[in-house]
Amino acid sequence: MIAAIPLEEALVSHTPHELSAEFPDKVAAISRLKQTDAHFARLADRYHEVNREIHRIDSQLAPAADEVTETLKKERLALIDQIAALLSKAA
Repeated sequence: MIAAIPLEEALVSHTPHELSAEFPDKVAAISRLKQTDAHFARLADRYHEVNREIHRIDSQLAPAADEVTETLKKERLALIDQIAALLSKAA
């Protein structure tokens, strides 16, 4: 018998736009920078939080006004730009 997984947990486990999916060739660098660069770690954590919240909204698990969703998506884009810049410097 297979144990049932709560819907939210199942959806969150397959969240699109995770850093590893955005930068598949930089997974090792992401892991290293999370451990060695406090600023990068904060950006990555915030990106993860924002991305999960957007996914919950898009999956209709968390209601939100369109303006809130757009603000979160803009924040996610700004975070990904900052993360990309730090990853390119670390290469």
